[in-house]
Amino acid sequence: MNTPANAENPVPGMDPVAAQRWLQRVATTSPWLHEEVGSRMADRLPWFREPPSSWLHWEPVQGGLEVHRKLRGMLPAASCHVAARRLPENLAATREAPERSWNPLQWGKASGPSAASADTRVRMLWANMALHTEPKPQTLLAQWHRQIETDGFLMFSCLGPDSLKELRAVYAAEGWPLPAHAFTDMHDWGDMLVHAGFAEPVMDMERITLTYSGAAPLLAELRGLGRNLSDQRFRACRSRHWHARLCAAIESGLPRSEDGRISLTFEIIYGHAFKPVPRVPMASSTSLAVDDMRAMLRSGRR
Repeated sequence: MNTPANAENPVPGMDPVAAQRWLQRVATTSPWLHEEVGSRMADRLPWFREPPSSWLHWEPVQGGLEVHRKLRGMLPAASCHVAARRLPENLAATREAPERSWNPLQWGKASGPSAASADTRVRMLWANMALHTEPKPQTLLAQWHRQIETDGFLMFSCLGPDSLKELRAVYAAEGWPLPAHAFTDMHDWGDMLVHAGFAEPVMDMERITLTYSGAAPLLAELRGLGRNLSDQRFRACRSRHWHARLCAAIESGLPRSEDGRISLTFEIIYGHAFKPVPRVPMASSTSLAVDDMRAMLRSGRR
């Protein structure tokens, strides 16, 4: 028996309240790492035979505003939509400067994507670095599946389980709680995609090692990437003394590059999957959405 989407349990080890608080924050800039990952993911778009005629950017500020502009350039004829928890802020951030025009009625008008609704259907849904902070990812995957047209596809990226492994080792050596919740393995993401109704999921990963001059810039970058969403984290604010101890532990415990900088690993998971033509279940009476029926007739399947 299928479990209702709203009955999904939160990711084990993740504090769902802290996760929702992070997802609802006001953000105006995109993390550097997310921009880099999104740019690498965009370079994979030409692998598809046909560029999508429409696409939806999920949480563009978090996913990367520079990446958003890159995709608009790669898909100039495609209609663009935005979906976000804080939609007005995200739409404003993706709005482009107005083009010069001889028509006074066009002066001052900025172009940009339109707001996606629950009924919006697109050929491609783009979600960069979003899934690893989502407390109910199967519910989110089901939502993405609904918003993709038949034969359309999903492209996404997220952090994998080897991310922050050096920092986890430092916390363990100090006897502290986890510095972050455990991230999901790419094979599990593939299984969840199939469970959500996607087909032909393709998953791969790479490791990006970042180096820092010291603990302060490392911690500043981590604050921009997210928060500690582990349900085993410290339950109260730490003191200045503990912060100094943390910085000392990082600088003495993290590995160093050849030029003496401390280093930290991020495992990046990339995935894409298609929304297939729906299959009609064998039953004495069957209900089927009109759009699904049209897709099946176009494909020649019964």
